[in-house]
Amino acid sequence: MKYFYTIGLLVLSNSFMTLAWYGHLKFFPKNSAYSPSLWTIILLSWAIAFFEYCFQVPANRIGSSELSGPFSLMQLKVLQEVITLIVFVIFSSLAFKNFHFNYNHLIGFSLLIGAVYFIFRA
Repeated sequence: MKYFYTIGLLVLSNSFMTLAWYGHLKFFPKNSAYSPSLWTIILLSWAIAFFEYCFQVPANRIGSSELSGPFSLMQLKVLQEVITLIVFVIFSSLAFKNFHFNYNHLIGFSLLIGAVYFIFRA
């Protein structure tokens, strides 16, 4: 069950992180009628990132084998990176019309899947 909690919390965490890091590019473009100052965008991103940490820290604590979880630290990190990329591709595909997934991305993701295989192969 800790597997599912960890992965679910990591997905939620990375959803907030992606929104904090890239959402302003979609929702406050420079050529829009309302373009807040850079400091306003930074503070807004920090406010969103707070929720990322609210999910990331428990995910790592629940999932860490150091605290009787199912994943080693290396496994947690690789899992988090793969989830980050999956969430980013979904967000980019939905939010930005100029995002195009091509064979370079497919090859890169295949290599990441290989990394997951070798990291989890204990």
